[in-house]
Amino acid sequence: MGKDVGDQFGVVTALVRSAFLVDAVYADTSRSYGLTAQQGQLLCVLMGRPLGMGELGGILGLAKSSLTGLVDRCTQRGLVRREADPRDGRAVRVALTDAGGALVEEFYAETCRRVEELPSGLTAAERDTLADLLSRVVRDNKVPDVFLDVDEAPAGA
Repeated sequence: MGKDVGDQFGVVTALVRSAFLVDAVYADTSRSYGLTAQQGQLLCVLMGRPLGMGELGGILGLAKSSLTGLVDRCTQRGLVRREADPRDGRAVRVALTDAGGALVEEFYAETCRRVEELPSGLTAAERDTLADLLSRVVRDNKVPDVFLDVDEAPAGA
């Protein structure tokens, strides 16, 4: 049914299984910080700056009702707050609280550490090639900034 361990997968299988692998690491790291994977994603997206609900829904791929529930749960935990959008008084942005900022810095660093271990069997040159190829796939498909590159993360993360 499946290929032996030493066999090469096709691009579809390799990408799908890689996505499952990263999702599993993300979910496990989230649990270790008392978060759901979706809460961890929300906090990581907000690391860069506060965002409007519409923009957040687009980035996270959530319907308005699902996003509202997610933001409500994070607000109740003191991780995010709603604030007026300075450009449009009718609009609301979501921002990290101090507690949310501190938690996401730790969560982000640990998630990066764990994901960094996944290709540990590759040489430095292979890792660079993998990063280059995946970067092209991400850029070509206009994937939103759901997770900052280590070089883009705020100081301390």
